Amino acid sequence: MMKKFIYNRILILAIAAGLIAALVIAGQRHAVEIHNSQVDMAIDYESLKNLAEREGLDFADVLKQFKDAGITSLAIYDTNFDKLTRAGKVIAVYGRDIITNYHSGALNSIFWRQAVDNGYIRPDCVYIMKRDAKSYNEVKAELIQRFGKDRISAFSINDENILEVKAQFGAFMAEPMGFDSDELDAAKNAGFTILARPKNFYQCTTENVKSVFERLDGYPISEIVFDGPEILGAPRSEIINVTVAEFNKRGYIFGVIEHTSQLQFYNQLGMPQLADGVGYNKIARLYAVPRDEQPRLSIDILVNRWSTTDRERNIRINLLRIFEKPDTGKTLLETNLEYVKKVIDKLKADGFTFGKAGTYENYYPNKFLRVLIIIGVVAAGILYLSLVSHWLNANQRLQIILFVAISILAAIPIFIGNDSAVRILAALMSAILFPTLAIIWQLDRLRFIRMKESVAQEESELSNVQVILVAVVTLLITSAMSMVGAAYLSGALSDVKFFLEFEIFRGIKLTFIMPLILVAAAFLQRFNIVDEARKNLPALEQLKEILNMNVTVKSFLIFLIVAVAFVILIARSGHTSGMPVSGAEIKIRAMLEQMFYARPRSKEIFIGHPAFVLAIAAFLKQFPKSIYFALTLVATIGQSSMVETFAHMRTPIFMSFMRGLDGVLPGALIGAVLVLALIFISKGVSLKSQ
Repeated sequence: MMKKFIYNRILILAIAAGLIAALVIAGQRHAVEIHNSQVDMAIDYESLKNLAEREGLDFADVLKQFKDAGITSLAIYDTNFDKLTRAGKVIAVYGRDIITNYHSGALNSIFWRQAVDNGYIRPDCVYIMKRDAKSYNEVKAELIQRFGKDRISAFSINDENILEVKAQFGAFMAEPMGFDSDELDAAKNAGFTILARPKNFYQCTTENVKSVFERLDGYPISEIVFDGPEILGAPRSEIINVTVAEFNKRGYIFGVIEHTSQLQFYNQLGMPQLADGVGYNKIARLYAVPRDEQPRLSIDILVNRWSTTDRERNIRINLLRIFEKPDTGKTLLETNLEYVKKVIDKLKADGFTFGKAGTYENYYPNKFLRVLIIIGVVAAGILYLSLVSHWLNANQRLQIILFVAISILAAIPIFIGNDSAVRILAALMSAILFPTLAIIWQLDRLRFIRMKESVAQEESELSNVQVILVAVVTLLITSAMSMVGAAYLSGALSDVKFFLEFEIFRGIKLTFIMPLILVAAAFLQRFNIVDEARKNLPALEQLKEILNMNVTVKSFLIFLIVAVAFVILIARSGHTSGMPVSGAEIKIRAMLEQMFYARPRSKEIFIGHPAFVLAIAAFLKQFPKSIYFALTLVATIGQSSMVETFAHMRTPIFMSFMRGLDGVLPGALIGAVLVLALIFISKGVSLKSQ
């Protein structure tokens, strides 16, 4: 008879204490998350301007209609001379063009001919003439900020002031020229707040930084989200500190742009320093549908996209893009207003409010709670080792010595404040160990049944309905035990920096691979899969016999298919795999999003949980241990996935919990249907053979 593994009660008590600490942190985290539910609905000022011009509409009326539809902010970017010239606010002319036209006789302007005659025009300079006095004065001040006084000079002809700028014309016309006060005024007067999108200066100075913020003074700024690869003041640390001071003086919110991979954000140079300076309670995440993707999507799909984005990825600045083509039977204005209204209605139904972007409080859990979690993870690690080694399992004293020593070493970084690496490691081990321990506990429970022959005989006589009920209940119990790991993982990482993804969990793929290895080792320590008649065959001996087996071509092909499927499954985990998502899967995901509070993960609802039910049924029906072994490994994928879901710290903890719950019950139902189908098929085969 196989030896029974003993579960060390002290280690279990330590795990229970860590779970209590993790649940306390989970409650605090939930409270922080539900208070961050305000979204800024923004749209580009320039997009609305273009829409009004294309439709021949009054711009003020277009602004009013979008305001009434629910847009709260207008995104305003730095202007440039190309835009200012097209708007008729200033005139910018290249000196070379003036001289060329003068000598060819094409220069009809008496003013410019007189400027050439007087020797004022140089071929390598740009000349600025005012059309609008206000814009001209703003341009003059901005030119000094951008180019410096040495490159700017002025002269007058017939009381007309002209600015000369030493610059190459093409680059000059595209050069950022700060915010256009007419655009700021239009947004303010229409009742919008302003999502400011300034660009950094070349060789930015303290004066440059202050000029940007002074231009914004007096306007209702919702957030500042920098345009381009750098934040204002980068790369010089001392100038970034000036930006920090200007932010803090005004209490502005700093917006970070979510990366197209939906992992972290577009990492602008200088961002970490600015984030530390303004505080993580003054940071919000921005999302915009990729420009090349939106034309391929319908309004209804985009509405669901925004709902998922705000609910699951804590996006609090929604920067909507305008549709460039109208829907059939509608004007371009009607199409875009419908889009905005549908998004607003959906987000309202989701419980969001609208205004300046909501932000998290500066949440960092108590260190003693963290220490209890770390100690619990150490206990789980020692417990696993004791459940795969009969020698260590029999030596309870050594288990405690190892537990105490490692706990002390792991707790020290928490108390001294240098705990990031330890916390990430604890989260990784939580995601690996607790689903593994949950599966092992079930293995021992079922193994205990087999050890008692009378009980085993009774179990073998269970009806099909009873088998399914036992399998489903076992799945629910095991899933609840696995969720202990989810609480641990969340408790180890929970703080505002992880919520905003300035810190992220690492090791996603390991959370799928390692539990399979650990469960396989524990399984082989408990059951013989190569020859069930031989008792107490060590795991290594079984592994050797498996490797020495003769394999048919058919078996090899099956193994190859399974291996490829597994590689694809692992590669698809995380955000950086680059594995494409099929159209059919996109449709299935959309259907699941409509059916459930939180879309369950495919590897749980369609793979792991059904396999778990099949595994228990296979054991109770006394199928070969090799089948039970294979199904147990597949079942482990579902349990690991449930815990790994909580590694996405930007997603509210309640939603992660509901995602797991929404996967277990349907997955159990699918598994039950598969068991009934297999029973029906096996009966049909038996009747045919008779």
